[in-house]
Amino acid sequence: MRVLLAGGGTAGHVNPLLATAQRLRERHPDAALVVLGTREGLERELVPRAGLELVTIEKLPFPRRPDLAALRFPARWRRAVRDVRALIRERRIDVVVGFGGYASAPAYRAARLEGVPIVIHEANAKPGMANLLGARWTDFVGLSYRSTRLAGELVGMPLRPEITGLDRAGLHDDACVELGLDPARRTLLVTGGSQGARSINRAIVAAAPDIVGAGWQVLHLSGGRQTDFEPARVPHYVAIEYLDRMHLALAAADLVVCRAGSLTVSELMAVGLPAVYVPLPYGNGEQGMNAADQVSAGGALLVADAEFTAEWVRARLVPLLRDADAIATMATASAGAGATDGSDRMSDLIERAAATRRQS
Repeated sequence: MRVLLAGGGTAGHVNPLLATAQRLRERHPDAALVVLGTREGLERELVPRAGLELVTIEKLPFPRRPDLAALRFPARWRRAVRDVRALIRERRIDVVVGFGGYASAPAYRAARLEGVPIVIHEANAKPGMANLLGARWTDFVGLSYRSTRLAGELVGMPLRPEITGLDRAGLHDDACVELGLDPARRTLLVTGGSQGARSINRAIVAAAPDIVGAGWQVLHLSGGRQTDFEPARVPHYVAIEYLDRMHLALAAADLVVCRAGSLTVSELMAVGLPAVYVPLPYGNGEQGMNAADQVSAGGALLVADAEFTAEWVRARLVPLLRDADAIATMATASAGAGATDGSDRMSDLIERAAATRRQS
């Protein structure tokens, strides 16, 4: 089986691609896999690190306003599609699998013109433009969330083995010790992602004494771009700028305060962690939609960025932390809303699509 996997830009696109590729290699050791991305995205580092071949094309955003870039777009689009068509023919690709992002749209169009089956994974509850385009040309569409507004089948998020195989209970005490936490205390994990989230950081730092007073401890991943961040000066509070072994934080945690990126939401549901989501305050509400399945299941709370203040933490979060039964109920609901076999389900979809190529 010869597969072209297209996508990239952010971790939300790259990591599901890599998880799917790893599962395909396990199922088909002789499969020929090549990844299509851009030179600007995270795939530039992550794909070669995973032992996969990366072919890059020009980053090609869809024009959103009538300007010079819009005038240049048609020629650049045709060139990108032509290059991908040549790659498909040269490698004799059996199926093109797209995960959204800048590289996916030209790949979908090239596959359509070459008569190659298309498989799509949509990571977000609100589909992106590339996947909306590609979905017009295929019936093989995998969705991460039940609430996604796109015709397809629910496969969940393809996740790294470090997440799907995480034994939180077995690793809990060792993770706490390694992170400087007390294994006997419950842990509130706070993160705004690798870049951090200023509103979350400020509210948690200000309310840290109240959180600790409720019998909890705080593991605060502040983010690398928050240059004005000042950690709280209270016991049972640990601040780390960036943690590359995130599975340790998940093993130590009992509740998470974070943004609602698609990958984050899927990982927390997969490991059964309840959450308080503070979606990004810009965009079209995509992050709030990502959290909808877990919130409706009772495994998470959703609070607007502007409302997430120290006062909100004291009035709403601290009482929740004091309610052990409520936390346990949320954890059970979170685990029930998630899936850990997204990589297998996506691989099934790819195999079915490839079979149609062989039959034609």
